[in-house]
Amino acid sequence: MLPSLATARRIVVKIGSALVVDNATAAPRAAWLAGVAQDVAALRARGAEVILVSSGAIALARHALGLTRKKTLRLEEKQAAAAVGQIRLAGAWADALSAVQLNAAQLLLTLEDSEDRRRYLNARATLNTLLALGCIPVINENDTVATAEIRFGDNDRLAARVAEMVEADALVLLSDIDGLYTADPRRDPAAAHIPIVEHITGEIMAMGGEPPPGYSSGGMRTKLIAARIATGAGCAMAIALGAQDRPLQAMQQGAPCTWFLPEREGRSARKRWIAGSLAPLGALVVDAGAARALARGSSLLPAGVRAVEGRFERGDPVSVRDESGRVLARGLVAYDSADATRIAGHRSEELEQILGWRGRDEIIHRDDLVLLALAG
Repeated sequence: MLPSLATARRIVVKIGSALVVDNATAAPRAAWLAGVAQDVAALRARGAEVILVSSGAIALARHALGLTRKKTLRLEEKQAAAAVGQIRLAGAWADALSAVQLNAAQLLLTLEDSEDRRRYLNARATLNTLLALGCIPVINENDTVATAEIRFGDNDRLAARVAEMVEADALVLLSDIDGLYTADPRRDPAAAHIPIVEHITGEIMAMGGEPPPGYSSGGMRTKLIAARIATGAGCAMAIALGAQDRPLQAMQQGAPCTWFLPEREGRSARKRWIAGSLAPLGALVVDAGAARALARGSSLLPAGVRAVEGRFERGDPVSVRDESGRVLARGLVAYDSADATRIAGHRSEELEQILGWRGRDEIIHRDDLVLLALAG
């Protein structure tokens, strides 16, 4: 079965600067943003959750800061422009989404936030909570501090990391081209459109070209790198033409695009990483009831923890053992060892009173847990 926006439960949409910003005026393209907002509202109406990853902050600020004469900005100029433009970008999306009765929520992330375990857990928890509350997260790179990303990074790759983080079903990269071609169609009239890519091979990667001129820092090669990340995490990805009204609706009505199929084992790759690639820094000893709940696929709650061993921080890998010493599971813990010790054996509704702040109900969420043995 081929991927489709009509059946995707959770969708990440990446939008480049050239689509968001009018190159002549350096202002948001309000009518186009309104069309995308209508597409998002239609997806939400059928029950899908949508996250937007939007470029455009630096481009929106260039005119206001008098930086339009320079093709290449110094690093400190880019960071200053990002600081001004992030406010304008968030405001443009808030206006467009509020017109269709949706709440926008801004998140500024860097690739580091998707690679550091603790920051990854924080970002994922925030995104999941916003989606549960019916919000539309609008994510941009935190260009004011992400110096490496400004020099050679891109929101294509960030969008793929976000799709991986939230276990999205589909990632859509809205672009100035309707998909992948065998060669650059602007230079080679014989270039053929490729509607489906089953596996990202070396030959496919070789089809990526240089980034286009102008405000955008993307290009086909960055999109192929994003596809490799997303499909490796079990998420389908599409490259579709963004420069049209209602681009997501157009996709659903059959407009040409390129779909990259998810790798068959993609969803389990992270679980394999947790199970086999991380050395546990501590252990949680659980009672028989908790062991049975884990075997049924439940998260580990503090009430079932009888002892905490070792010293670890939030997001570190730990083993889960039963009281006979048998290792049942391995996972990424949501509390450090000191707090885990304090809440062990207590019900989730007691945690705020014990800790003085509201944390997660689970000490290890099932998404961060890999079973190694089943309880008998």
